[in-house]
Amino acid sequence: MSIFRTVAAAGLAFAIGSSSIMAKDNNKFQYVVDRFADVEVLRYQVPGFEQLSLDQKKLIYYLTEAALSGRDILWDQNNRYNLQLRQLLENIYRNYKGSRRTADFKAFEKYLKQVEFGNGIHHHYSMDKFVPEFSQSFFDAQVKALPQSQKPADVATLKKVIFDPGFMAKKVNQAEGQDLITTSSTNLYGGGVTQKEVEDFYAAVKDTTDLTPISYGLNRRVTKKDGKVVEETYKIGGLYSNAIKRIVGNLTEAAKYAENAKQKAIINKLIQYYSTGNLKDFDEYSILWVDDTDSQVDFINGFIESYDDPLGMTGNWESIVNFKNQDASHRTEVISGNAQWFESHSPVDPRFRKDEVKGVTAKVITAAILAGDAYPSTPIGINLPNANWIRASHGSKSVTIENITQAYDEASHGNGFNEEFVPDAAMRDLMDKYLFITDNLHTDLHECLGHASGRLLPGVDPDALKAHGSTLEEARADLFALYYLADPKLMELGLIDSPEAYKAQYYKYLLNGLMTQLMRIEPGKDVEEAHMRNRKLISEWVLEKGAKDKVVELVKENGKTYVKVNDYPRLRELFGELLAEIQRIKSEGDYEAGRDLVETYAVKVDPALHKEVLDRYSHLSIAPYRGFVNPVYTPVKNDKGEIIDIKVTYTEDYLPQMFRYSSDYGTLN
Repeated sequence: MSIFRTVAAAGLAFAIGSSSIMAKDNNKFQYVVDRFADVEVLRYQVPGFEQLSLDQKKLIYYLTEAALSGRDILWDQNNRYNLQLRQLLENIYRNYKGSRRTADFKAFEKYLKQVEFGNGIHHHYSMDKFVPEFSQSFFDAQVKALPQSQKPADVATLKKVIFDPGFMAKKVNQAEGQDLITTSSTNLYGGGVTQKEVEDFYAAVKDTTDLTPISYGLNRRVTKKDGKVVEETYKIGGLYSNAIKRIVGNLTEAAKYAENAKQKAIINKLIQYYSTGNLKDFDEYSILWVDDTDSQVDFINGFIESYDDPLGMTGNWESIVNFKNQDASHRTEVISGNAQWFESHSPVDPRFRKDEVKGVTAKVITAAILAGDAYPSTPIGINLPNANWIRASHGSKSVTIENITQAYDEASHGNGFNEEFVPDAAMRDLMDKYLFITDNLHTDLHECLGHASGRLLPGVDPDALKAHGSTLEEARADLFALYYLADPKLMELGLIDSPEAYKAQYYKYLLNGLMTQLMRIEPGKDVEEAHMRNRKLISEWVLEKGAKDKVVELVKENGKTYVKVNDYPRLRELFGELLAEIQRIKSEGDYEAGRDLVETYAVKVDPALHKEVLDRYSHLSIAPYRGFVNPVYTPVKNDKGEIIDIKVTYTEDYLPQMFRYSSDYGTLN
């Protein structure tokens, strides 16, 4: 809905190890921290932190503490055995006495790193359960060697979780025709409840005539008690109470250093929401948050994105703390300042456009901390709130996280990707020159205007598209961005200096959607993740609809498949046509048409092309996925115990950070 995940691939290959594998170069910030399985872990810098006032630093410090305090919530939401298993794996690693060079130990370390990166036993993107490469006998021996106080009560079940491939095999199942709740192993639902029971439950309580509906299910777990379907609420005194109490304690400290009255009111309203669990309080908090455009420091904290709910309702816990990049925000301020022009000139039916765009604001930010569902894998852009009626009446706030995109860009230099997949030297030059700015502009347009554009017709349920809603919403925002990247308006506004620049983004987008994102899929698997489905849907649709005129082609040269774009202006028109149709689907709540689009274009994979892509990537040593370790913030105190500064350092490595977080922020153990 509102989180724009990066499509960037990773860069250099390094050996697997438990400590940092950064090259030693004291004159240049080193981005790469670790490499294992299909993941590369990076660092990001926080430029400008030292120039903030002491109160702003204190505000950020307590907001980061609040962010990290919610870590266990996400782990438990992802699977009900995750916290027990994490503790067991970390205890085994710490207590291990043998050689760390054996095949079993190296495989165990790899598995541990995967679980830490996925915030649980399932892959963060594919949703498949990680497959251990160490032996069961090795595992049994290590459990036996643990001190008695560290041995779990139910080893047999945890062993089944690890080694039985059919047990809880998929975190989120999106397969058409199946019960998406009973076949998913996420812990967002409980008590044997079925998809039909959940849908019937909410159909009975929703009032589709309410013009200000709450976000049903957002902070709730639907379960069964005594045979009756009920909701359990995430709040103080409810589910996750211990973690939420600690979050609230740090928010209370943060409020003392708020930059202004608006920001203090926002923090206090969030505390109220965590205390009551009332979604009306969350809506009031969201409205206050949207209205605050003055504060330099900002944050998100709570149950927000619903991608991991098979029905797209319950929010995963996440937090990002940030502050405004004053210089870079000129770009997004220009875009948001012209929001009405973009909406009025959209290629969608005027019935589905907003008559008046309200409160659209955007900025470029510097992330100070990533937490929950935004860590270690993080978005590069955000647009919130998700509630359609708040967007329509009060507006939305969008951000592009440029210190994260900068880290991706810096770590990607010289990885050989363009040489392998972009045969045209002129296009490689165009991408070298314009891809960074068009990537950022794509994110700006996607978040600031794409998600904020359009409107639902009166009486249309915001959840009408059900399991396909997330994919279609991301496609809608992507298409809005793609369509306008080629518009002369961007040059008129001074956001880009060449009418050819958009071609770099168009080419890269289609290359990714048609081919290179397949590196993230296991052979024989369908595309499952909403953002990947979105990109495949768009790319496959324009390939098919433009086939007669050869607008876009997949061509063979020397036995290799390449993307060839022959008509960029017509390609833009096709993007506009698909945008118009997906906006219609959303505005009218046309579930059948939305489902047909997703199932036809977004799911199935050509096995021959898939094998070719995997083979070509295997020679590049490019990791399909990337994530980050966080900086460390340390208060500096005087003799009276007063905080006189907050120092930020970048030396903590991957597993040490994960272990420290488990120890210091293990609120639900």
